[in-house]
Amino acid sequence: MTDPQKQLVPALSAPNPQQRLQAGLDIGIRADRRDLDALVRRCAVEPDFFVRDMLTWALTRLPADETVPRLVAALDSSVPQELAQALHTLSKIGDRRGWRAQDPSRIGDRLIAHPDTEVARSAWRCAVALVPADDRDDLADVLVTQLGRGDVETQKSLSRAILALGEDLVSVLDEKLLSEGDTVRAHAMATREMFADPDAGFAHALDAAKRVVALGSGTRA
Repeated sequence: MTDPQKQLVPALSAPNPQQRLQAGLDIGIRADRRDLDALVRRCAVEPDFFVRDMLTWALTRLPADETVPRLVAALDSSVPQELAQALHTLSKIGDRRGWRAQDPSRIGDRLIAHPDTEVARSAWRCAVALVPADDRDDLADVLVTQLGRGDVETQKSLSRAILALGEDLVSVLDEKLLSEGDTVRAHAMATREMFADPDAGFAHALDAAKRVVALGSGTRA
């Protein structure tokens, strides 16, 4: 009888993304721990977003005792996609054993301030998902160092991560409201507004904050 692994694992590299998607689905359904390494390796090179998402789902179906250490090991990679996908998958698994590999008190801001935007955004989401309650304050202090970074979507991702830490940490933004950088001040102001009104649209809050900052800058001039 043919071993399904000998058919499904090679199909992860098929030229057609629909074939790769189906292979990921089938591997996830059968949830065989022998597929772990093949799934993680494919995550590092898979070009299609939907296939990568399927690979993550398949990984969440495997025992966390084996999957989490393998994904943590992938965080030492120098390949941005491998890093981003490992972080994304760890956040979906939700096992707090993944926190130690991201804890800023242990590794600094290597992931949270990573120069690759997708790695950084994945790190923000993963850190917030896994951080122990006692470490929320320290994580917030590191996250706010990234205020003002990137385009609107990147800034929205960071604001959402900061908001997810809880309303009691809103004061972490106050120092950034006095920043000399207008972009940082506006982002901090918009994030603070989101704490006050979580249903407010980020883009609208950021535009309003930019106007306030511009008026303030003009007054100082």
